[in-house]
Amino acid sequence: MILDYEVLKFIWWLFVGVLLIGFAITDGMDMGVGTLLPFVGKTDGERRVVINTVGPHWDGNQVWLITAGGAIFAAWPAVYAAVFSGFYMAMLLVLFALFFRPVGFDYRSKLTSQKWRKTWDWGLFAGGAIPALIFGVAFGNLLQGVPFHLDALLRPHYEGSLLTALLPLLNPFALLCGVVSLAMLVMHGAVWLQMRTDGAVAERSRTAGLIAGAVTVGAFALAGLWVAFGMDGFRIVSQPPLDALPNPLAKEVTTVPGGWMRIYTDYPAAILAPVVGFAGALGAMALSRIGRPGLGFVSSSLCLTGIIFTAGVSMFPFILPSTTDPGSSLTAWDATSSHLTLTVMFWAVVIFLPLVLIYTVWCYARMWGVVTEDDIERRGSGAY
Repeated sequence: MILDYEVLKFIWWLFVGVLLIGFAITDGMDMGVGTLLPFVGKTDGERRVVINTVGPHWDGNQVWLITAGGAIFAAWPAVYAAVFSGFYMAMLLVLFALFFRPVGFDYRSKLTSQKWRKTWDWGLFAGGAIPALIFGVAFGNLLQGVPFHLDALLRPHYEGSLLTALLPLLNPFALLCGVVSLAMLVMHGAVWLQMRTDGAVAERSRTAGLIAGAVTVGAFALAGLWVAFGMDGFRIVSQPPLDALPNPLAKEVTTVPGGWMRIYTDYPAAILAPVVGFAGALGAMALSRIGRPGLGFVSSSLCLTGIIFTAGVSMFPFILPSTTDPGSSLTAWDATSSHLTLTVMFWAVVIFLPLVLIYTVWCYARMWGVVTEDDIERRGSGAY
């Protein structure tokens, strides 16, 4: 079966969104746990308990990020080129922060020195908090638009240099989005810890999750008001047929105050995305409070899904809007690969994604259980 080009373009917009959500739910949990590590674990034994709740899975979870990057490269090559050019310093900052994770997990408990272990504890904190913050900052800048333009050969050109490219990204709205991202992942990690630990660690995680959930709801609401009343959105005035060959410069784009809210009047069902985001956060808080972290984790996952889809739906079909030349903005219709490429990758996803999900669920099922200090002592060198 060969799907229409227009349909495939939309399906790949959904696929990339699913990969980002999969990354947020799985590896975002690890980042939240890493961020909480120095605070919910007061003793070395408690911190080892925290680390071992995610130790067997973190590297597999991080593959979701690699897969999402590969999918963007294959499905949206123009977006990949433009994003990695404009966000180069931010990407390097994330990469350097992520370096702490494999080394910290593997070497933190190899020496008995408390100074050594505390140093790696803060390294794991940085490896969780910095990427969580920067990913939100990136989404905040996408909503505002990025200062680039395409030349006649469709090469992206940015204002300024690589050395000065990071500071403009750290603007107030982007930092607010960073707070949303960091808070929701901390809440997600806290619910996970409450589910996988007991005693003092679980209780501290419950408290941290309630605080992070409240910050998530407040920051998400404030960001929504900012988008609705304090920011221009982008709108396509004219463009070639949606099944035409990709050409980002063949359309006309304008900016409109509150333009990102238009999707909710044109397609009222889109309001489900932010509703799920708010309801998921509130549900996770309520379930965590009454001692039902398992359902709370499901609710927290729905929160992440709703918030990420809110950003994607609000911008649709834009992926990378341009502030200096709106006509150079990249969308889901004109930044894609060829019909054949999208078709081949579509069937690869249909075949292999279910296998990956089945294997992931099997891994978690095989290694399930509450992690305790006694369990770590019994496992000896097999524990992190």
